[in-house]
Amino acid sequence: MIVSVASGKGGTGKTTVAASLASVWPRPAAAVDLDVEEPNLDLFLDPRIASTQRAYIEVPVPDPAGCTLCGSCVELCQFKAISRMGPSILVFPEMCHGCGGCIGICPENALTPGKRELGTVAEGMAGDIRFLSGRLRVGEAMSPPLMREVLKRLFALLGRGPTDAIIDAPPGVSCPAVNAVMESDVILLVAEPTPFGFHDFVLAVEAFAPFKKTMGVVINRAGLGDGSIHEYCRDVGLPILAEIPFDRSIAEAYSRGRVVASLDERLRGVFSELAAKLLALSGEDAHA
Repeated sequence: MIVSVASGKGGTGKTTVAASLASVWPRPAAAVDLDVEEPNLDLFLDPRIASTQRAYIEVPVPDPAGCTLCGSCVELCQFKAISRMGPSILVFPEMCHGCGGCIGICPENALTPGKRELGTVAEGMAGDIRFLSGRLRVGEAMSPPLMREVLKRLFALLGRGPTDAIIDAPPGVSCPAVNAVMESDVILLVAEPTPFGFHDFVLAVEAFAPFKKTMGVVINRAGLGDGSIHEYCRDVGLPILAEIPFDRSIAEAYSRGRVVASLDERLRGVFSELAAKLLALSGEDAHA
C-alpha cells in the first residue's frame, strides 16, 4: 500500500503528518521524501543514511562531423533544447527533458546519449522504518525526473517483500505534486481551516480527483478558521479521517524537529487511529 501525504499549499503540516504516520504505522513501512526541492522529512525521523548516490538524466551530445543539419531533432523537440545555429547544432542540456526522441529520430546517428546531474538519492533506516529521499541539485529546474529515480528505488524495495510506503509529497498541484501521487493507492490531503488554506485545498481536490484515487482528509490546526472545509468535504463525500488541534505545544515540538505523535498518548492515538482508517479505506488489514 502506498499513501501519499499531499496538500494544496505549503505549510499545512504535511511533513508533520507524514513523519507521525510513519512512526506509528502498524506494518513494515518506508518513509519517502519526494519533496526533492526542499526535503525535510529527515529532520524529524533522523535516519541513519547508508548510501547517497547521484542521479542523472539522459541528454543528447551532438557529433558535428556526422550531422547533416537535416533539422529532424530540432523539429521534434517541443522544449527547444536543440537548435540549429548556422552550420551547427546546439544542445541546451538544462532545457532537455530526457525523452530520448531526438537520439532515436536522427537519421545519421549524430546524437549520442550523454547525461546531466539531477541531484542525489539517499537511502537508510530510521529505527525500523526504511527511508528514501531525493535532493535536487542547486540550479536544476526540473524535479519530476529526480522524483522518478526515487520512486524507482522505492518500487525495487517494495518488490523485495511486504512493505507499505508513506510518501511526503511536494506541496501544491503542479507537475511535482501530480508525479508524487500518481502511483499511490490513497491520497491523504492535509488542510488548514483558514480562507487561504481552504482555497488551495479545493484546488488540490479538483487536481487529484481525475486520477480516481481513494482520498481522505486530515485537518491540521483544527479550531482555527471556520467550518468551510467540513462543509465542502460533506458536500463532495470526502472523509475527514483526523483532526490535529491548534496547540502551541505541537508548534514548539515541530520547531525542535520532534515527531508530533511522540508528544503524548493522546496524539499518538490520533495518528494510530488515522493509520488504521487509511488501511480500512483501502480495504487492507492492519495486521496483514
